[in-house]
Amino acid sequence: MSAVQLVNPATEDVLRSVEHLDAAAVDDAVARAAAAQRRWARASPAQRAAGLRAFAAAVNAHTDELAALEVANSGHPIASAEWEAGHVRDVLTFYAGSPERLSGKQIPVADGLDVTFNEPLGVVGVITPWNFPMPIASWSIAPALAAGNAVLVKPAEWTPLTTLRLGELAVEAGLDPDLLQVLPGTGPVVGERFVTHPGVRKVVFTGSTAVGKKVMAGAAAQVKRVTLELGGKSANIIFADCDLERAAATAPNGVFDNAGQDCCARSRILVQRNVYERFMELLEPAVKAVAVGDPASRDTEMGPLVSAAHHDKVASYVPDDAPVAFRGTAPTGRGFWFPPTVLTPQRTDRSVTDEIFGPVVTVLAFDDEHDAITLANDTTYGLSGSIWTDDLSRALRVCRAIESGNLSVNSHSSVRFNTPFGGFKQSGLGRELGPDAPLHFTETKNVFIAIREEG
Repeated sequence: MSAVQLVNPATEDVLRSVEHLDAAAVDDAVARAAAAQRRWARASPAQRAAGLRAFAAAVNAHTDELAALEVANSGHPIASAEWEAGHVRDVLTFYAGSPERLSGKQIPVADGLDVTFNEPLGVVGVITPWNFPMPIASWSIAPALAAGNAVLVKPAEWTPLTTLRLGELAVEAGLDPDLLQVLPGTGPVVGERFVTHPGVRKVVFTGSTAVGKKVMAGAAAQVKRVTLELGGKSANIIFADCDLERAAATAPNGVFDNAGQDCCARSRILVQRNVYERFMELLEPAVKAVAVGDPASRDTEMGPLVSAAHHDKVASYVPDDAPVAFRGTAPTGRGFWFPPTVLTPQRTDRSVTDEIFGPVVTVLAFDDEHDAITLANDTTYGLSGSIWTDDLSRALRVCRAIESGNLSVNSHSSVRFNTPFGGFKQSGLGRELGPDAPLHFTETKNVFIAIREEG
């Protein structure tokens, strides 16, 4: 085991150190989780529901603490961090309703009775990203527990603090200490062991497409189930008939939320050519009005990037000769700050094709509906997107034509815990959230019971 220092991205001050676990510690955790899972699965649905409600209540009692940890560890603005903590509570509460509703089916057959059961998988390994540590962890923890599984979580190396605290709160709420375990460590050690350990029956991974491919390939050796939520390069399509003022005013929120460190970021703005100049005139003041600064301030809308290394990656997409249309402002000095930046590149530029994962957006013109759809789909990703139009028929046509898992019309909504979330193409595999999420952590068992004729 080794200790790793965590840094506040707004100040570069060292927060604390966290011990990284080795593969042997993962093996021990899997063994304990397997025993806890058997006990948990034997509990009645009402008992499991009560456990999740108690967990939600513990989170609710500590939302301020969790939010403060996220501000310090991730640089999220305080208002956003408070929403995220409340979201975790709400996800747990929502799936607390699932254990008593995981009913199988009775299927009409000849000569007997046929029924199905939704059996828990066993131990589930969850590998979470650094951009939204709390919410994304809860998206697997809650439905997996509801379905009767044990859960092991490997948080991202840079941002483990809120996930570690959630693990503690689960125990404080009365859950078995081995049922939900948070295992800090590196991907090549802890994450890899989730993939290779035969006792881990499913791996849920959220992160880059490159690493997701490795997880998928490793899981294939055991025909292990995976859910993958990967990259995105989503389009925000602005048609000439929309409320242009509203579309321009809300565009910054669609891409610069969490400093653009969001797989759902609408990082390509596509504008119909005949309103392109007017849209850019409206977009500039909206971008320059984005308040970038101290995450602890309630006036702040955008905080810093998560690390120095990530700052350097984002900056590489805006060299000195980049086609910068305009930029917002950001603090100088200590901290990994980057101003909101708008580029007007060619369609083939790497800033248009690559997932930058920072506060950089490209704006491109399109000619007509067909051109907009073609341009929006010209990417290996297909996670999210927005369509702005006052024509309902056009909105439905474009939504059906866009190769993306989550679309919004005249808004930038992407994730609701009561609706399914996931991507097309190389944005992922499977779906999270929604009413069916617990079923993704179960096996369907079919049982036929023969019925003898009377006499």
